[in-house]
Amino acid sequence: MPWNSQGGGGWQGGGGPGPWGGRPGGGQQPPDLEELLRRSQEKVKNLFPGGAGSGPGGVGRKGLALVGLVILGLWLASGIYTVQPDEQGLVLRFGKLDRVTTPGLKYHLPAPIESVEKVPVTRVNRIEIGFRSAQPGGVRSTGARDIEDEALMLTGDENIIDINFVVLWRIGDAAQYRFNIREPENTVKAVAESVMREIIGQTPIVEATTEGRRAIELRAREQLQQLMNEYGSGILIDEVQLQKADPPAEVIDAFRDVQRAQADKERAQNEAEAFANDIIPRARGEAERLLQEAQAYKQEAVARATGEAERFKTILAEYTKAQDVTARRIYLETMEEILKGVNKVIIDSKQGAGGVVPYLPLPELQRRSREQQGPQAQLGGQGASQ
Repeated sequence: MPWNSQGGGGWQGGGGPGPWGGRPGGGQQPPDLEELLRRSQEKVKNLFPGGAGSGPGGVGRKGLALVGLVILGLWLASGIYTVQPDEQGLVLRFGKLDRVTTPGLKYHLPAPIESVEKVPVTRVNRIEIGFRSAQPGGVRSTGARDIEDEALMLTGDENIIDINFVVLWRIGDAAQYRFNIREPENTVKAVAESVMREIIGQTPIVEATTEGRRAIELRAREQLQQLMNEYGSGILIDEVQLQKADPPAEVIDAFRDVQRAQADKERAQNEAEAFANDIIPRARGEAERLLQEAQAYKQEAVARATGEAERFKTILAEYTKAQDVTARRIYLETMEEILKGVNKVIIDSKQGAGGVVPYLPLPELQRRSREQQGPQAQLGGQGASQ
């Protein structure tokens, strides 16, 4: 055999001890594997009650199997987990997303094969831009701290405005939220500030500080949600709330004076327009009335002149036929027109003065009666005094 005492090689050569601790220079036997296994089993049995008295193939082997089963059961049971009603579970298999689980009692393969991350999807998150509340999550109060780098913005008419607003958001898709963006809160904050600066940059300061606030909120929410969808962030924007929209504190008094002057200007314009709306229709009505009257007078004058001309023509035709009669008739009509408004005495020219028609001048008698009663009344008053 090649490995012998005379060969000078292998486990027996060189006169030194062999690898199994045999005697030097003599024949060496390989170790007893059964003995080594027995000693190992006894050491294991000593760890369990009653293990020292068991044989190598008896209860000790059953104990080892039982321990293995317990350990295996605990390992398998470690995959049981619970997803709360406000959460979604992300099951990762060797670090890669495998599935999304809904609320309830769930199971995944034990580590290191699979692991689970729970993401709260119904919780409403709040981000403050332009200020920091004294109490986290509270509304803006007097104790809030302004952040000028975020709050001061330039309006569409090149004025500076101090804007404080709040963004309320929640998680819509847990997988996108967890794996598509690194810092969700900072991303929402940066995008919201950028969107608000764009909108304010297109809006006049008067509109931004008065009736345009609600329109700005709706527009900001819409644009912010659109950008979040483009990023695949899995974030839903619930609301954008403007807390403050005022000029900077250094110029707010002057701005209010300007606003009051603007209000006075608008009031004066409204009053002027109301006066114009009242006076102009009346003037137009008066002008129309004068035109109507002038037109009527014109028609009347023309008709009268036309009638006089026709009458003159008629009289002229009669005059040419009977001059004496027509002349006398004209004379009588003229005298009738002249004398119809004066006191007169009628005398018959055929009978002379004796033919005067009795006439009672009542107006003259009344005047004389009043003149006589005046001195008599004065004399009667003097007698009574005596």
